[in-house]
Amino acid sequence: MNFFAKSGSAAKQRTGCAIVGVYAKGNLSEAAAELDKASKGLISNLCKSGDFSGKASETLLVHNLVKMPCTRLLLVGLGPKGKLDRRTLTAALNAGIAAAAKTGATDAISYLTHGTDALIAPLYAGRLTAEAWHKASYRFLAHKTGRKPAAPKTQRLGIGMESRAAANAALRGAEQGLAITQGMALTQDLANTAANVCTPSYLAREAQKLAREHKSLTAEVMGPAEIRKLKMGAFESVARGTEEPARLIVIKHKGAPASEAPVVLVGKGITFDTGGISLKPPPAMDEMKFDMNGAASVIGTMRAVALLNLPINVVAVVPSCENMPSGRATKPGDIVTSMSGKTIEILNTDAEGRLILCDALTYAKRFKPSEIIDVATLTGACVIALGPFLTGLMGNDDQLAEELLAAGKRTGDEAWHLPIGKDYEETLKSNFADFANMGTREGGALIAGSFLSKFTEGQRWAHLDIAGTAWKSGSQKGSTGRPVPLLIDFLLNKAGI
Repeated sequence: MNFFAKSGSAAKQRTGCAIVGVYAKGNLSEAAAELDKASKGLISNLCKSGDFSGKASETLLVHNLVKMPCTRLLLVGLGPKGKLDRRTLTAALNAGIAAAAKTGATDAISYLTHGTDALIAPLYAGRLTAEAWHKASYRFLAHKTGRKPAAPKTQRLGIGMESRAAANAALRGAEQGLAITQGMALTQDLANTAANVCTPSYLAREAQKLAREHKSLTAEVMGPAEIRKLKMGAFESVARGTEEPARLIVIKHKGAPASEAPVVLVGKGITFDTGGISLKPPPAMDEMKFDMNGAASVIGTMRAVALLNLPINVVAVVPSCENMPSGRATKPGDIVTSMSGKTIEILNTDAEGRLILCDALTYAKRFKPSEIIDVATLTGACVIALGPFLTGLMGNDDQLAEELLAAGKRTGDEAWHLPIGKDYEETLKSNFADFANMGTREGGALIAGSFLSKFTEGQRWAHLDIAGTAWKSGSQKGSTGRPVPLLIDFLLNKAGI
């Protein structure tokens, strides 16, 4: 997709499809009013006749325009005037771009963010437009046979803004958004791939392929022997029941002198999670291929980092394995020694994500990072607490948490700050080991975060539980690509961009 930005009157811009916002009760946005005047009241008459209500995210495509600069006119509802907020505007943008993608227009201009600086800064208007196009055009067809669905015909997408300065900022945002969406696409492709294909070895090969494609990246892959040599007993215990060999994947982006401390991203890479001996119930177990979304998101983030050529150092650490039941599998009650030297009683083998992450967090310290951020589909409890809307955020540094929360708000990829600490750690007491991998059912997400915090002493650390936000179920089943937008915005901000 080629993005461009325009300033000035919508009535003077030639395009295959003009996308404009209309409020409820026939109240027109500025761009809609300009086109309404040029069409001698076409839009006003459609509203008066009841053909278009202006309800939030409603769309109406109008053809056969006479003496208009646009071949097609796409109306998008913005809801009641005076009540437009960022969420409604973003939803309208997604609906409008999706509708435009279904037309035969080879180019289009969206005026939906025209004059909305108070809600969305021009830079983010550009990014959100790029993300809306990605949502409308992304297809996962790797396992499909036969005739493939036709790709959208639109090749150029413009962003109409009020001023030249706003247009320039929006174009810069769209260019950043293009890199972000390429990172999201890789995340989605990896997560959507069937688990019999997307094994730990497959993830490792994809990381190596990514490094070959970008000069700033290098990739190192370690297998069972190296994992054992590192004394990653917790990680090793999860992989014990599977035929697939575990992989520890390290991707490095060098964008600054080696003396500059890197940001380390740690992603949970359970490519399929049966629960192990603590077997999960059968319904929806097919979705456990998504349990490597944390790994997929940090690998996707590294792709975007390389495309943006960020002038900082970033390291991704991905512990990856399957969690399977077998005669060799770890049993409830087994005790393992983590890389940190701390012993863990495994009360539930389905609390495996924290076991591979704790060793990865210990390993991450060797890079002497400025901060460590781990990303994981860690707990069903987080889904119960926050639903599919917000990522759970925990950590030991309030400033880092605020920086991540702010990145989420700017991008719409939002998180919610949850507590951890001694009260939750108390539930992890064990009679036989330093602590257990499970506590009480109540506060499960917070207990998991508190478990991880035991391996981050002396580090600036945050944990993102994406169990509710990483994928959708039902008819729209598939990876969402989150939290790549949040992570990239955080890194852009850290790089001063």
